[in-house]
Amino acid sequence: MIQSIVTGSGSYIPKQKIGKPFFLDKVFYDEDGTKIDKPAEEVIQKFIDITEIEERRYLEPELMNSDMAKMAGEIAIEQSGIDREKLDYVIAAHNYSDIDAKHRQIDLMPSFSIRVKNKLNIKTNKCKAYDMIYGCPGWVEGLILADQLIKSGVAKKILVIGSDSLSRAVDPHDRNSMIFADGAGAVVLEAKETNEKIGILNHVSICDSNEEIEYIGNSESLNSEYVGSAVNVRMKGRKVYEYALKKVPAAMKRAIDNAGLDITDIKMVLLHQANAKMDKAIIQRLFRLYKQKEIPSDFEPMTVQFLGNTSVATVPTMFDLINKGELKGYSFESGDTVLLASVGAGMVINAIVYRFE
Repeated sequence: MIQSIVTGSGSYIPKQKIGKPFFLDKVFYDEDGTKIDKPAEEVIQKFIDITEIEERRYLEPELMNSDMAKMAGEIAIEQSGIDREKLDYVIAAHNYSDIDAKHRQIDLMPSFSIRVKNKLNIKTNKCKAYDMIYGCPGWVEGLILADQLIKSGVAKKILVIGSDSLSRAVDPHDRNSMIFADGAGAVVLEAKETNEKIGILNHVSICDSNEEIEYIGNSESLNSEYVGSAVNVRMKGRKVYEYALKKVPAAMKRAIDNAGLDITDIKMVLLHQANAKMDKAIIQRLFRLYKQKEIPSDFEPMTVQFLGNTSVATVPTMFDLINKGELKGYSFESGDTVLLASVGAGMVINAIVYRFE
């Protein structure tokens, strides 16, 4: 039996720390385009109270998103010990490819994954490069695709990267801009012949693309006089929150159930983090579905408070930090079973049950 096993992980966390002072001179507008008649400090503090995001990281201006992806991928390859020329695929999840810091121009040609393959100095033309554009769940979906390619016998070694520089794709007059941040995470997934139930045990992926397609997208600035980019992330926060609470717990439960497991078999959940309030509510509802009242205090690792929402990079970065023993209070041990899950633009939800060797 062929199983898909993570043999290496890596991440890149930008050096620029962005806290409350960065936003104090901003003028914020409501969704209808009217100026918010409150001091910026009051708007920012209310945002912090809801999301718990005190700090986030922004990519250094001289770097591009593909540079971050390359650095995260390099570390994952090094830890795995594989020959990069033996990689069958590079799957790179992102939302905007490369965006330059000055003009905020999106560059999609050549494709992001091909650009990353080039920067990783992978010479073989047998290594295919796939872009995964799937909103915030892009990296989890990339891992699902990699698992399917491995178990079908098409591939044996796949690098899966999630990387985004969302700080270059936000409207500075939108309060939600304070949610988004930059970062990259990666893993090497390899085929292993074994009779043990290890690696990726099960996964679930759903897509609601009716009215939900309008919950997260792009639009012009809320400030009609803004002369920056016309392509800015726009999110209907209340709609996203309601959707996530209604559908994410059920999808997570389905992945656990389909793996023949119970919530008590799961050591922790690495859940995509847009804001802490939403994540905590999702976990509470998941436990309620299992009629469990007590949630272990270390069940849900959190990075959103100091890294912000890095979209496709959130889950793989968290995975790498725990894998390297760099997230206090958390570690992966042999036999541990964890759940990786995400929700985002589309709207789409996915979840993976993974067991360590």
